[in-house]
Amino acid sequence: MSGDEVLNDWSCWLRTQRWRGLVWVTGTATTRRDRGLSVWRGGDWRSPCWVAATRPHGVEEAHWLPADKAFTRLGSEHDLLVFDTGRDGDAFDPDAFGALTGTLRAGALALLLTPEGWGQAAGSRYVARLERRLMAAYEAARWLEAFTVPRLPTLAPLLSVDVPVDDAACLTDDQAIAVAHLVRLKRRRPLVLTADRGRGKTAALGIACARLLERGLARVHVTAPRPAAVAALFERLAALRPAGRRAGNAFVDAGGGRVEFHAPDELSDQVARGTIGGAGSLLLVDEAAAIPAGLLGQWLSAFPRIAFATTVHGYEGSGRGFALRFRERLARRTPQWREFHLSSPVRWGENDPLERLVSDLLLLDAEPASATPSTLAVDPHRESRSALIGDEPRLRAVFGLLVQAHYRTAPGDLRRLLDAPALHLTTLDAGKAPQAVAVYADEGGFDVALTERVARGERRPPGHLLAQSLAAHAGSRAALMARVRRVQRIAVHPDRRREGLGRRLLEAELAEARRDGIDLLGASFGAEPGLMAFWQALGFRSVRLGLSRETATGEHALMVVAPASPHGERLATELAARFQRLLPSLLAFELRELEPPLVVRLLAEGDGPGLNDTDRQDCLDVAFGHREPATARPALQALLQGYLAQRGASDDVEILALGGWAFQGRDWGWLAALLGVEGRRSAMAALRRATGHCLAAVDPPSPGAAGPVR
Repeated sequence: MSGDEVLNDWSCWLRTQRWRGLVWVTGTATTRRDRGLSVWRGGDWRSPCWVAATRPHGVEEAHWLPADKAFTRLGSEHDLLVFDTGRDGDAFDPDAFGALTGTLRAGALALLLTPEGWGQAAGSRYVARLERRLMAAYEAARWLEAFTVPRLPTLAPLLSVDVPVDDAACLTDDQAIAVAHLVRLKRRRPLVLTADRGRGKTAALGIACARLLERGLARVHVTAPRPAAVAALFERLAALRPAGRRAGNAFVDAGGGRVEFHAPDELSDQVARGTIGGAGSLLLVDEAAAIPAGLLGQWLSAFPRIAFATTVHGYEGSGRGFALRFRERLARRTPQWREFHLSSPVRWGENDPLERLVSDLLLLDAEPASATPSTLAVDPHRESRSALIGDEPRLRAVFGLLVQAHYRTAPGDLRRLLDAPALHLTTLDAGKAPQAVAVYADEGGFDVALTERVARGERRPPGHLLAQSLAAHAGSRAALMARVRRVQRIAVHPDRRREGLGRRLLEAELAEARRDGIDLLGASFGAEPGLMAFWQALGFRSVRLGLSRETATGEHALMVVAPASPHGERLATELAARFQRLLPSLLAFELRELEPPLVVRLLAEGDGPGLNDTDRQDCLDVAFGHREPATARPALQALLQGYLAQRGASDDVEILALGGWAFQGRDWGWLAALLGVEGRRSAMAALRRATGHCLAAVDPPSPGAAGPVR
């Protein structure tokens, strides 16, 4: 029997179990390609997909896919996947492999083509781990170069694969329950649906849309990171409402109802303009973990009925961090929210060998180690990445910390963690269990010639985000020549938060940076008052704020630095001073819609220009007279800067209003809404009170002096 016949028979057997299988094919580039083509041609494959940098001869254009186009196939189904890792095996894309194996239906095969001695050929820690896991995997079929035919794994068949389902439109009881929850969404009671890949979550949204249209609902709004993510939603909707029709990114029902898809940024713009949302409106959010938290929060306010669906482990990014962190926001704002988890697979059967194997290879199911008692001492530990790939439980625990702390941790992040140059990992261990982890990258250290070329935009060496940004946007060539260490990620076990472990990590790294001759320790993160307070408390200074919101976070990217050497101290002081000098003009123009708590927190880092006698009198006239504040704006700006420099950031709503008015030119309607008052007169009174409060703090009257006459 030939190799392709062996695999065809195995595919048929897998189909009886509703399983899928992985075939590891090794050998020379020619051997691997020929074996892949023999399987490609030898089976009755209806929807095969060949992933490679270039299209092999004999593979139709429609069935060939470069790895960077993998996400265009989300929502599709395949029965054969051939994944070529390239001549030296270094073209393996974890995100593409994770995405495309998730499109395989029961009975499908995934052929992974790699060189013999893959780990050594690729020269990669990450690939060396993959090779070792594949060699130990009992679920994989192997067609190694020395084998004339594949050797199949021994898999015990299931006793039963039948699952009773009450809802004829649904494939599992889980899916039916999810649909029932969706069609009964209540006002201010959000629903969170979580599922691993292949559980029919998106199809459940489509079935629910069909039921809602059937009940006469006029409009259902849908959003996801990309239209392809909800292809299954529209497929199920069209199948259940055949009299309707698809019109672009909308489905128009025969009865006039509509299901409309909106890209996240477009939806956010419409919400901000007030053209969407409001009483009675309903929104279904798919792959919520891959959407900025700020947008999710905006939609939570705008739509009385809303459901958030997300993949917990998968190619769109980890929903573990979403599930943990977004619960806190839901509990604060909508305490009656509900959650349902879909556990039964739809596209394949229970105990699927490919799902187990892919989860293991890509660490899709990585979880932190158990939290240790807070009474145990925690000690900093600099991880060896070479040692880490030989200690699978520790690697899982470290990566699990990063997964649960970040909304968008994806399979490719593990490869960067293990292989990216100039990367350092530090953990805090209690006993032998990591309780917190930080990831750092070394940047900068350029010579004069390269510095000038980078500053002029002629060169962009990869891996130097902070140093290059400070040169390009803050005009600092010195930042390129300095030795900079950037904090890429920091994560603390969810059960050990608010114990100072993040502070301990950064303090340990600052000490390490001093020993290593680093000039600046820095970070870039989405500007949010709580995060800013954390970094500021550790002595980090703001040196740049992005002028537009980041796609990944929905927030402005803030860059902060702390000095680790005398040269770093001079450089940090210069960068912070430049930023403070620029900040007022940015707030007046490009950042005029920045949130007030961020405005005052940024201003609080400056020293303030100080008040002269004229400024003082101007402020007195506004606070205790009838002076129009606009005619004393420079004095009020100086007063507020002095107050914040002396007292620190404030959450007093009247101080926030004064900052928004003085530096951003916020109008009276906006001020009244912020203050919770009616009209210009009340808002003006609040500004006068805030001015008087700042004056009393910055320039208190001398003992015995008469108070101002109102």
